[in-house]
Amino acid sequence: MQDTVLFAFRDDPLCFVHVLLNALDLDAKGARAGIVLEGGATRLAGPMAEAGHFLNPLYRKARERGLLFGACRACSNKLGALAAVEALGLPLLDDMSGHPSIAGYQAQGYAVLIF
Repeated sequence: MQDTVLFAFRDDPLCFVHVLLNALDLDAKGARAGIVLEGGATRLAGPMAEAGHFLNPLYRKARERGLLFGACRACSNKLGALAAVEALGLPLLDDMSGHPSIAGYQAQGYAVLIF
């Protein structure tokens, strides 16, 4: 099975639920899988980590399985999510002018899906 990294750009929780579900499914089926929060999706980090948020159970499972690779440093900062991302201990990804590099994941053998 192809190893896959899912880049989430949208701050739409109904879209992000599919990011979480697919990453968990890939992981359960034996693939290396991961999630990168980019753009507006960095704003979901704080809310989905709160108990009672409908994404929280899936978020917790993804965290426990090491599927959250991190969040874009530049976007987290620009969109006011940096404090929440840091409080959650998510790695800040910045290897491409302050943003995570898709090419870097491809070089590691990952297929890249963008949401």
